Amino acid sequence: MTAPDPVARDDVSPSDDVSPSDGGASSADEVVSSSDDIRDELPDDLVPSEFVGAYQFPDNSRRRIPGAIYLGLAAICLLVYLTSRDSSALVNGGTAWAAVLLGAAGAINISSGWRMRVDEKQALVEAQRAIGFPVGHASAQQVWHGLRSRPTWRVLCYSADEPPTRRGLVLVDAVDGHVVQHLVEDNPERWAGRPPGD
Repeated sequence: MTAPDPVARDDVSPSDDVSPSDGGASSADEVVSSSDDIRDELPDDLVPSEFVGAYQFPDNSRRRIPGAIYLGLAAICLLVYLTSRDSSALVNGGTAWAAVLLGAAGAINISSGWRMRVDEKQALVEAQRAIGFPVGHASAQQVWHGLRSRPTWRVLCYSADEPPTRRGLVLVDAVDGHVVQHLVEDNPERWAGRPPGD
């Protein structure tokens, strides 16, 4: 009796699950496990679970660091253009334009790199002085205004009574602490289904 010749089986479809002989995971499982390893991560200073103490808003003066880098690169581009424009095929008018654009970016960064001398707690004190009523709940947000992006605290305040009957919005300059603008009004919001003041 002769052994049958090995032939391809028509009754096995490509979709049939054939587990590997070593009992390991299939290729689909390997793809899933490898994609699980790729994750977005927050920088260490922004991880809420590891945060201890009062939050410190980053100072706007850090903008001066990239501004100085841009100005340094602009100076290098200008120097290369002035010394090599006639002797090198790689140096042309684009190098000069790069120096101009980098210089402009550096000047903007340095001119908008204000040092913040007023924190959110001091801004809340100035806001309470401006609106003229005792503050209950309040929140502060850092924003910017003007062509040079002057840092400003936007403080939203509610009166201390329950429910709050008044609210105010105050813009406090984060550089010198003066009140830029303020608005005070009766609270139009409804609290627990009741109109304000009821």
